[in-house]
Amino acid sequence: MDCSGCALKVEGAVEQINGAEDIQVNYKTQTLEFRLNEATTPRSAVEEKISGLGYGVAALA
Repeated sequence: MDCSGCALKVEGAVEQINGAEDIQVNYKTQTLEFRLNEATTPRSAVEEKISGLGYGVAALA
């Protein structure tokens, strides 16, 4: 993410995913934090959505 517009783009995409809550995007640290009900939507679906926007995905410990 290069700017706040990028962060809003990612946030908007994740907001559309069923089971995603408490979404927080920070473009300065290039991080996305959220809770996901994986019974509703698998993590892989979120990763595909973000990758489809042109951004990389890596889990943080």
